[in-house]
This record gives sequence, C-alpha cells and structure tokens, in this order.
Amino acid sequence: MTDEWKAPAKASAENGDDKSWKLLEKTLLASVQEQRRSRRWGIFFKLLTFVYLFAALMLFTPLMSLEKSAAGGSAYTALIDIEGMIADKEPASADNIVGSLRAAFEDPKVKGVVLRINSPGGSPVQSGYVYDEIVRLRGLHPNIKVYAVIADLGASGAYYIASAADQIYADKASLVGSIGVTAAGYGFVGTMEKLGVERRVYTSGEHKSFLDPFQPQKPEETAFWQGVLDTTHKQFIASVKKGRGERLKDKEHPELFSGLVWSGEQALPLGLIDGLGSASFVARDVIGEKELVDFTIEESPFDRFSKKLGASIAEHLAMWMGFQGPALR
Repeated sequence: MTDEWKAPAKASAENGDDKSWKLLEKTLLASVQEQRRSRRWGIFFKLLTFVYLFAALMLFTPLMSLEKSAAGGSAYTALIDIEGMIADKEPASADNIVGSLRAAFEDPKVKGVVLRINSPGGSPVQSGYVYDEIVRLRGLHPNIKVYAVIADLGASGAYYIASAADQIYADKASLVGSIGVTAAGYGFVGTMEKLGVERRVYTSGEHKSFLDPFQPQKPEETAFWQGVLDTTHKQFIASVKKGRGERLKDKEHPELFSGLVWSGEQALPLGLIDGLGSASFVARDVIGEKELVDFTIEESPFDRFSKKLGASIAEHLAMWMGFQGPALR
C-alpha cells in the first residue's frame, strides 16, 4: 500500500513544479513586454519633447528679433551687422542685408543707419545688390544717413558695400581696401599624365569645358577669362569712385585699385575712409542717437542648417572640380 501511494504523490509534485515554472515564465515574459512598452513610450515622449522644443525655438527666434528691433520708445540708431563671407545662403547674403536695410529705413524712429562690417568680401553679385539697394534707399530717404563702420576687416566686396554709405569709419588698425577680383582653381593635367589616366569630355560648344581642371589651358581661353575678371574689376572701381567721389585720392594713388589693403590709419589720408571710430562712436557723436537697435536679420537655426548643408555640398563639389568663381577679395 505504501508503494502504491508514492507514485501519485511524485506525479503530483512534478505537476506542481511545471505549473510553477509556467507561472514564472509568464511573469517574466509579461515583465519583459512591459519593459519594452515602457522603452517605446519613453522614446516616443523624448522625441515629442525634442520636437516641441525645436518648434518653440523656430517660433520664438523671429519674435525675439522683432521685439529687439522694436525696442525703445524714442529715436535710435539702426545697427546692421555684415559679418563673414558675403555670399548667397550665408548670413551676410544680399537677401538678409537688404531685408535689414529696408526694415531700418521704414522704421520712423530710426535717425541713422550703421553698417558694422567685419568681412573679407565675397560674391561681386551679392555685394552689387546691396550697394544698389543702399543707393536706392538713400534716394528715397534723404534724411536718414548711412554710415559704414569697419571693425577688423572691410575688404573687397565688403568695401564695395561700404562705399555706398554716406561716410565710412574704421579703427586705426582695421584692414581696409583690397579693391580687386580673383578666381582660383587647380590644374591636374600633369598628375593625370603621370597616372596614365586619359580624360574624355564630350561637349557641344567649342569652349564649353574651358574651366575643366583636367585639361590643358588654351591661351585664347585664358585671355577670355582674364577679360571677364577685368570687366568685373572695372565695375567694382566705377562703383567705388561713384560712392566716394572726390574724397578718393585715386589720381595721386592709382595703387588703390591694385588689390592692396591698408590699415585704418593709412586709409584715412587716401580717402578710403572718412574718420576713425566705432559703431557706438558714430551713433553717439555723429548721428546723435546713442541707442543702437539691432536690425540684423537672424535666420532660425533650422534655416541656417538647411542652407549650410546645401552650400557645403555645392562648395565641396566646386572644390572637387578645382574651381571657384570670381570673388571680390
């Protein structure tokens, strides 16, 4: 009798163990699933928070700029920064600078405009756009004077823009001038020959590929390209002469248009600038309204990232091709 009862007891114990393991397995699986769900929701809420903060930044950045521009209840001096390379898709693009200028001239509280310049130059097209707009706005608003103030550097295309102002100021150690045009590239003809690589280009148009860095230069094409640069240089010189007028001592110093740069102290007797001083000095002692209100258009971080990405791709492609277009430098 004793042996007959032992077998069922043993079977019952095994069944109990199986049930315990199954229960434990279900509990562990449920715990894992819950953790997975928690992680998914955690990721979702983190992404949602990021999107919310990013959207808030995009929304409030322009509003902050508008509030900054509209500050104050009395008259003030408008400040517009021109910093870095003057080029499309850059902070110092013609679109941004022209937009800032128009906003400043349309503000009834603005008594004068200061262009605070710290730039090596850049695109002759972008510089020309800004120059023309300054001339146009000065004609429409003769009571609002424009003053260019050069900080560390006001060279080439930056000086092109400055020459459209009523007066130009700089620090005694600022670098001013560089009235010239440059276009740079590389030639890989010798390298290709050493590597035994043959370049095959198919074009429609005799000179379509004359800037190809993998092909030898032809004298007539080099002369043609030099003519393009010379024409751009003449346009630059004509604009500077028109803006500076009789103040420019170019007859006594023809080297002014050679591409050289001068310190602010040297530039003053040459007629490249009208005086020595900072933006605050001009606002306080020249315009007579010491309060400076910033009208510089500030792009949102998203716009800056998008433009930088596109410009970077184009720039690297141009560098890979070994060519850079004409630039006022």
